[in-house]
Amino acid sequence: MSINKAVEEDSNQNQNSRLTWEGCNVLLDINDGDRLVFARLTAASTLKIGNKKCCLQPLIGCPFGSLFLVESGKEGPILSRFVPNAEGNNLEKKDVDGSKDNRAIVDNNTAQSLTSEDIDEMRRQGAKGDEIVEALIANSATFEKKTLFSQEKYRIKKQKKYAPRVLVRRPTARRFMRVDALSLLLCLGNVTANVDVLVVDMVGGILTGAIAERLGAGTGYVCNTYRGSSPYPVDITRMFNLNDEICKRIVHASLTDLNSLKTGASVSESQEEVLPATHSGGLEEVGVSSEHGCMDITSESVSSPIIKPCKSIKPGQKAPPEAIKLWKENGFSSLIIAAPELDPWGIIKEVLPLLAFSAPFAVYHQYAQPLATCMHNLQIEKMAIGLQISEPWLREYQVLPSRTHPHMQMSAFGGYILSGTKISSSEPVTSSN
Repeated sequence: MSINKAVEEDSNQNQNSRLTWEGCNVLLDINDGDRLVFARLTAASTLKIGNKKCCLQPLIGCPFGSLFLVESGKEGPILSRFVPNAEGNNLEKKDVDGSKDNRAIVDNNTAQSLTSEDIDEMRRQGAKGDEIVEALIANSATFEKKTLFSQEKYRIKKQKKYAPRVLVRRPTARRFMRVDALSLLLCLGNVTANVDVLVVDMVGGILTGAIAERLGAGTGYVCNTYRGSSPYPVDITRMFNLNDEICKRIVHASLTDLNSLKTGASVSESQEEVLPATHSGGLEEVGVSSEHGCMDITSESVSSPIIKPCKSIKPGQKAPPEAIKLWKENGFSSLIIAAPELDPWGIIKEVLPLLAFSAPFAVYHQYAQPLATCMHNLQIEKMAIGLQISEPWLREYQVLPSRTHPHMQMSAFGGYILSGTKISSSEPVTSSN
């Protein structure tokens, strides 16, 4: 028993470490946000960057935040640890007198004397990506005629093509959802330690994982409720590298079970865990477009299985009957709904009675009109006060010397959030629209 306990404590320490470990999930930032890839680190996991396929084994055991450079090895492309120059961008230290401009430069594809055959020959001879970039700059007839800003832009463009860089990031909720909308949801829902949060999560588990991440280990519960017999999938929570103590606090219970104790019926035990298990040793990849913020999930199978020191607890287990009984007596501390496919009023009139009086709630939807209708019905039924509809707004800026301005392409829409506080009402709830 002592050996098993030591192995389990070692596993929990690895999951809380600043270093990556075999079987953990990471977010790979390729070329400073041009492409975001979610990957599971194993000895046989691979990542395709352009037309090159690199093994992810060098990433195991490195600190989160490490930078890697794609280089040519004896057996093909490899990822090697890279430490950037501490001097960084020195454009602000240079004399920018504005005497140069790009008006006389004609882009007719004749300025570069280095051909693709020459570049291939340099690669066969073992030249690194930075060496190829310097060769391209040296053989460019118009590079010295460009402004300093254009020269830096040209250098970065060639570096992304011939010497791509990969940044290892720790996966968190804000990497999967626009940070202002997610932060506002957690704030309006008053998510803190030692609270029991009722969640209707139909966004893949992003909201559930974010709440569990804020609650911390061993404090409060995140109860994901649902209609019907099957819980909504929360697969993304398994990408957060949450430890066992936090995973124990992520549970699910159907609306039938939560409402059955009101009439004295026993909690149904027929509903078993139906969440799909993902224990394969392959690479699970989520490509995130930096322009649109959408995700495409693909998987690549490999033969090597993941070796873990002990079996980890899956998030999203069925809520125990004693916890459901306690919630029936005291009510939930807060309610957060992110169900774009459901009518806000239809779901909130079912779950709002499960809250304690004076408990806050927040409802996310991609359109304002359904939330306006829900807000109007809540006012008529006298079920809540302090109702307001908020629209999160975010503008990203490029911060560079002498050229700080908003990004040319960014997310222009973050949805709407209805928030309020539940009150006691003696009037029955009707099905008005």
